[in-house]
Amino acid sequence: MFGPMGGGWGGGWMNGWWFGLHGLGMLVFWGLLIVAIILLVRAAQGRMAPGSTAGVAADPALATLRERFARGELNRDEFESMREVLR
Repeated sequence: MFGPMGGGWGGGWMNGWWFGLHGLGMLVFWGLLIVAIILLVRAAQGRMAPGSTAGVAADPALATLRERFARGELNRDEFESMREVLR
């Protein structure tokens, strides 16, 4: 149990630098976890923000309105008023 490398548990390999590396690894782990949570929250907020185009595919009427505006069938005022009605 007590080896020639300083004795104690683990034969001396569990000295100060090992615990330092373990602490650094935990710091990196928690840092990456926090960054991932922040990115997920920002992505969720971007999908729910008013005026975002994330929900266009789910609303075929708004998609058709955008297509008509892009083709030039509607001017800006007509587009804006029709879009407000659809909301």
